[in-house]
Amino acid sequence: MSRRIEARFAALRAEGRAGLVAFLMAGDPDGATSARLIAGLPAAGADLIEIGMPFSDPMADGPAIQAAGQRALKSGMTLQGTLDIVRRFRTADATTPVVLMGYYNPVYRRGGERFVAEAAAAGVDGLIIVDLPPEEADELLPFAETAGLAVIRLTAPTTDEARLPAVLARSSGFVYHVAIAGITGTKSAATASIAEALARLRRHTRLPVAVGFGIKTPEQAAEVARLADAAVVGSALVQRIAGNLDAAGRPLPDLEGAVLAEVRALAAGIRAARRTERAAP
Repeated sequence: MSRRIEARFAALRAEGRAGLVAFLMAGDPDGATSARLIAGLPAAGADLIEIGMPFSDPMADGPAIQAAGQRALKSGMTLQGTLDIVRRFRTADATTPVVLMGYYNPVYRRGGERFVAEAAAAGVDGLIIVDLPPEEADELLPFAETAGLAVIRLTAPTTDEARLPAVLARSSGFVYHVAIAGITGTKSAATASIAEALARLRRHTRLPVAVGFGIKTPEQAAEVARLADAAVVGSALVQRIAGNLDAAGRPLPDLEGAVLAEVRALAAGIRAARRTERAAP
């Protein structure tokens, strides 16, 4: 399954550009709308898709993604429902990589071996388990490796040289660099700090590096795309969902159009970033 991730980053390198990793929460604002949004992401310009597994205590998420998770849970979304969305997505799209992102508690309750087998069968390519540190990864990692799922690790500005080898050991797919210390969607990192972090990471791994947390605009995405292998955008998209709900939390008629237009704008910024750089005198 992780071969889709490898193939996509190889294609991006061949095109000479970075990719857009688009994050949406499964079940936000409801299961049917969520499935249609996720199905529309590739045509709108998303190169890889991260799907959030809603959880009641998302400690690394900022207000926007916390609210998305709460909307999803209120709509009845479950881990099984999340896998069903991926399965339906795969009936129409066999090439776009899909990564599940979330917390270990729902995985633990389902059972690591069972979860990995079901995720692989549904068409998932990789996993980001935010609160499963390397020291405890053997609870899940052997099953993922056997099933061919990438285990994508998070690094942060606070991950120093001594810690990096442990974090990156047996990681696969790509590395997700959290550009800020803190929760999602609350602030943005300076370009210089991202460049410094990427140089440090590339001394330790040949995996592609995607940068996320705090990227909200096409301009910010383009800045990251000049440096990293991909830019990850989540809070801006779930905020667009939130802004297109009525007072009862139901989707307004143009919700899907508004969210996918946001994805197109972000993708355009990323695709133009290195072209602009090459054209500069």
